[in-house]
Formats: sequence, structure tokens, C-alpha cells
Amino acid sequence: MAYPTVDAPYGLAPCNLIGGQAFAGSTRMIPIASGTATAIFYGDVVRLAAGVLVKDTGTATATPVGVFLGCSYTDPVFGKTFRQAYPANTVAADIMAYVLDDPDALFKVAVVSSGTTISTVTRAAVGRNVPLVQNAGNATTGNSRVAISTATATTATLPIRVVDVVAETATTGGTAFTEVVVKWNQGMHQYLNATGV
Repeated sequence: MAYPTVDAPYGLAPCNLIGGQAFAGSTRMIPIASGTATAIFYGDVVRLAAGVLVKDTGTATATPVGVFLGCSYTDPVFGKTFRQAYPANTVAADIMAYVLDDPDALFKVAVVSSGTTISTVTRAAVGRNVPLVQNAGNATTGNSRVAISTATATTATLPIRVVDVVAETATTGGTAFTEVVVKWNQGMHQYLNATGV
């Protein structure tokens, strides 16, 4: 079976941990304040602010605590509810997000030239840093549309480090790739940053 075509960004998708460690699906539950005005989608980059979770909207800089993988809360009509995405302005006293907060996590992510236009990078991107590209999430699926830019650099403050390419996404000729494996750049993750939040 052929690898599926990558036709749109899908956020950061956990794949494993640094050093080949397996990602066992472990998450931390972090509260979202009732009435938070910004929707958060599966695969979005998130951060802590005053002890609660918010979407990290950074591009060239970010201070992530991890990646959002769904939430639960008590709906006044339907009772206990589990969602792929956090709907903006949800009012509930018990909103809890499932967050992959391991600083060693690796993620697959799509490469875009801008917005949601899929593009490619070569193997030369491995070891370089890149900015995030923030796009509105998909309200139908609940999935993020965050991606990374083709603009790789050595800039130390960029939030994402490319660790590998996804070989199955090689374009004709096999030298360019539409997906890569990434990690948080050194010191960007809130648990590793010497400055507290």
C-alpha cells in the first residue's frame, strides 16, 4: 500500500521519543480555563499561562509545554464529554486537556511554503531549525493545521528542530520530502526553559 498523499497540514503528530524510545501514549491532564476564547485543535502547540493551558500562537518564537491531544468537560446537556478539539468559549468548571508534554517527544509534521500550501525540504534540513506556520484548525475533523516552514536556518531562537525526513513522502526523484520528524529546539520547552512561566 502506498503512503497517503499529504495534501494539507495536520498539526504535530506524536511518533516516538528521542533515542528511539517508544511513545506509549502517555499524556498529562492540564486544565483549560472556563470560557477560554481561542479554540484548540488536536495537534496544536500549547503552553502554560497562569497555571492553565492556552494555544501557543508563536511562529518564529514559541514557549510550548507540549501538543494538545483532546479534552474532556461536563456539558450541561450531554454530561461528561470527550472532544478531539476544545471549542472556543466553552463554559465548564472541569475542562481538562490531554497534553503530550514530554520534552523528548518527536513529531511528524507537514512542510508548507505558506499557509496550508504543501511544499518540500531536502535532507539538508535535518539538524536545522524552523519556524511554525499557524493555520486555523479544521472544525469538521477537530484536527490542527499547524505546519512548519520551508525556511530552515541555524537561528537558535526558532522553536522547532528537524531530526529526520519521512522517507515515504519523497517526491519524484527522491530528494525532497513533504513531511519531516521534529522536536522542540533546545530550551524552548517550558519544562526546560530556565525562565519560569
